[in-house]
Amino acid sequence: MPVLSDTQIRELVHIEPFASNEKRPGVVSYGVSSYGYDVRVGTKFKVFTNATSGGTAIVDPKNFTNDLFLSIDTALTGRDYIVIPPNSFALAETVEEIRVPRDILAICVGKSTYARCGIIVNVTPLEPEWRGKVTIEISNTTPLPAKIYANEGIAQMIFLKADRVCATSYADKKGKYQDQAGLTLPMVDGLDSPELLTCVGAGVA
Repeated sequence: MPVLSDTQIRELVHIEPFASNEKRPGVVSYGVSSYGYDVRVGTKFKVFTNATSGGTAIVDPKNFTNDLFLSIDTALTGRDYIVIPPNSFALAETVEEIRVPRDILAICVGKSTYARCGIIVNVTPLEPEWRGKVTIEISNTTPLPAKIYANEGIAQMIFLKADRVCATSYADKKGKYQDQAGLTLPMVDGLDSPELLTCVGAGVA
């Protein structure tokens, strides 16, 4: 599976908005690179907390509730960052909308700038013909609060081109996260789908 170069990414992968990888002083880098694309995190976040449950809630991937999150939109607060509490995590989405071609798979790795601070980013591989904004999970593994800067780089996408086109794409199997708009909670086939999470401009510093 060859890795796509910057030129091939421009030609083959739909990324909107598409940015060059020019240096931007004081900003966590983003945009196309030699063999990848650094995506930005948007302004809407869901920060995990057990404050509303009294510490008694159980995290269940098959029945994950919005009540375990505090919402924030930095576009409404006037600040360019959010703070993730110690040993907690946040959900967010990319600024970019991505459409993956049928013969390409995208994998995601966190940016070194954040990783060196104990902040880890996780994204499931983007399957062939997946499209939408990417929901990302950002973990603060440290015992201290951690800042995440909105509209700046958060992770790098690496695009792998297959030798043969897949028999069944994400679109073919009607994947449950196709065309997701807004932050989407975990879903399991055959169970009720969660509602999209609506962010407000309050709740987390």
